[in-house]
Amino acid sequence: MVRTAPLRRHPFGLITGITALLALAFSFIAFPVQAQGQVQTQIAKTNGCQFSNGIKHVIYIQFDNVHFTRDNPNVPSDLEQMPNLLNFMKQNGVLLSNQHTPLIAHTANDIVTSLTGLYPDNQGLAVSNSYRYFNPNGTSNQATDFTYWTDHLADSSTTTPTDTNYNLLTSSGQNTPAPWVPYTRAGCNVGGVGTANIELENTTTDISTVFGANSAQAQEAASNKAQAAADFVGVSVHCAKGQSLCATANNGEPDLLPDEPGGYQGYQALFGNKYIAPKISSNEPMTDLDGNVISDGHGHIGFPGFSGMEANNSLSYVAAMQEHGVPVTYAYISDAHDSHTSYTTFGPGEAGYVAQLQAYNKAFGQFFTRLAQDGINSHNTQFVFTSDENDHFVGGAPSPTNCDGVTIPCTYSQIGEVNGNLAGLLATQQGVTTPFKVYADSAPDIYITGKPANNDQTVTRPFEQALGKLTAVNPITGKTDQLTNYLADSAELQVLHMVTGDPARTPTTIMFANPDYYLYAGSANCSSPCIALGSGFAWNHGDVSPDINTTWLGMVGPGVKHLGVDGNVWSDHTDTRPTMMELLGLHDDYQHEGRALLEVMQPSALPGAVRDNLGELIQLGQILKQINAPVGTLGLSTLQISTTALESNSPNDSTYTQLENQLLQIAQGRNAIAGQILNILETAEFGNLHSGHNQTASQLVTPGRLIGQAQGLLNQAAKLAHTH
Repeated sequence: MVRTAPLRRHPFGLITGITALLALAFSFIAFPVQAQGQVQTQIAKTNGCQFSNGIKHVIYIQFDNVHFTRDNPNVPSDLEQMPNLLNFMKQNGVLLSNQHTPLIAHTANDIVTSLTGLYPDNQGLAVSNSYRYFNPNGTSNQATDFTYWTDHLADSSTTTPTDTNYNLLTSSGQNTPAPWVPYTRAGCNVGGVGTANIELENTTTDISTVFGANSAQAQEAASNKAQAAADFVGVSVHCAKGQSLCATANNGEPDLLPDEPGGYQGYQALFGNKYIAPKISSNEPMTDLDGNVISDGHGHIGFPGFSGMEANNSLSYVAAMQEHGVPVTYAYISDAHDSHTSYTTFGPGEAGYVAQLQAYNKAFGQFFTRLAQDGINSHNTQFVFTSDENDHFVGGAPSPTNCDGVTIPCTYSQIGEVNGNLAGLLATQQGVTTPFKVYADSAPDIYITGKPANNDQTVTRPFEQALGKLTAVNPITGKTDQLTNYLADSAELQVLHMVTGDPARTPTTIMFANPDYYLYAGSANCSSPCIALGSGFAWNHGDVSPDINTTWLGMVGPGVKHLGVDGNVWSDHTDTRPTMMELLGLHDDYQHEGRALLEVMQPSALPGAVRDNLGELIQLGQILKQINAPVGTLGLSTLQISTTALESNSPNDSTYTQLENQLLQIAQGRNAIAGQILNILETAEFGNLHSGHNQTASQLVTPGRLIGQAQGLLNQAAKLAHTH
């Protein structure tokens, strides 16, 4: 789905032997990809920028819904249709094809999880790309996830929201530590190109937060919102101390992070194309890789909008920043399956989809060639490529049936997500007319008006029991579908890391629905069809479904093994950050919730404490994922338990009460075991910087005992899920 706001298992075998310490690339237009080349462009230097392993540059690119796996077995996948990128990763590093999302799987949450190594319980975005929050009177309002890092909750419906917490917040309610801080403290400037929340995201709250409510920029936003978006939104540079690039004379603003661990004073940043383009582009205005002026398509020169972050735009910003004193760049690229000009959607192999992927492939060929000419290559640069999540395609069979999208284009007579009026279905099928609000999604987040308790037997429990019984006739297949796959209330949401530091954001219930359906709350009747095919969108995410939650991660550069495509390493988005920090020799001032992916790193790039205990640390990391990742083994088992609990209707609600108590016990046990495992891992990897203790790695709890406890927890949850 286009990034706007608002818009709309893998078994883990028993580990033994613990010691005491712890496919094919589809050929389209081929462009030469150079690993090395003579420097033809003088790269501006950033004094004092230092990384480990000979790394001089960091280039991080996160796609919106670009797939490694095929959505149609006959049609090459998105990455297969971008061989310039796919081959670069396969030939120079590793592409992990068993990467996973947090929950819910949406752009804002997934990107911020990747940037920080934190699940929503410690970064605040459990429901995205928008969320609702309860007011003190039991009603609820909607807020957007897309704000600048230090902005507070942003509710466009009111100037006085009842919730004034940070949008991005830790479990204790403080502003989440910012991902650029380790770089700037190391003397490196950091650029953001469309990457969630590290640059301005809107022209309302964000401009006031950074520039001031009475600033000239705020006045422009009030008088010409579209030009203000092109001028100030979507691009940022966070500078190291003393860098002239972000000086006040260059329109730099104080880079304020009031809750940053260890403090963060004296830093400056630039915000917006208006101020950044003149510093990174020798010929203004800023152009894409083909030399076309970058604009929003409506005559406003500057940032083209988040849905306009096509590869040739986004990569042009990245290359220009790298060439002008910004050696660390984070960038976002829009999805390729929605039209960026006509606001329509494509099915796999449709001509428009294939054409956009060909354009992306061309852009990556140009990008790698330009970088090589600048002396930026796999020998001195950490490259990270990933996708926020995969989308689930909702549409009928293509025509002709043997189409491959390239030699034989595909067409579709039926395409589009199946829209369902949840309020109408509850009223007409189950007689439930309880008032509620919902953040519409294939995983709708339900806020029952009045904020009744989860165990309320007059309101909440009948509502949840009714949800589990809803059905719909699918207009594409003609079959009757059960709408609910999973249900979760606050007990299960704790297991899934979805209870944040802001209690008002926790929904009454989350319904993980059949992924073909997009559910909203309309009228409590079906005078207009409660089920209808919506042709505007055809790709759903947010849900719990293997094709949504399994994505990919590519890494290239010093210290990364050349493994090609690897499907054996089970990882999720929290692992990206600690892996990058380990290879760069940097550290965050907090404990990650993921783990460094030691399996893909050269031993020579690792600290001695890690090399000496590599096998044990890998085994600890692997079991950690299965108990801590939302779609790991434990998360999937407890989702089954939770669904049984919420759908149950036993005398005195005894089944619900019993299972909810057991879920809470599992969450507490998991937190204790995972915390100890993370303490061991991060002590070895980052030198015990934030564990709060003085132990060396060898003095910590025996890894074998922790692995046994983790496996026991998995067995307990699996047995409970099976018996109920």
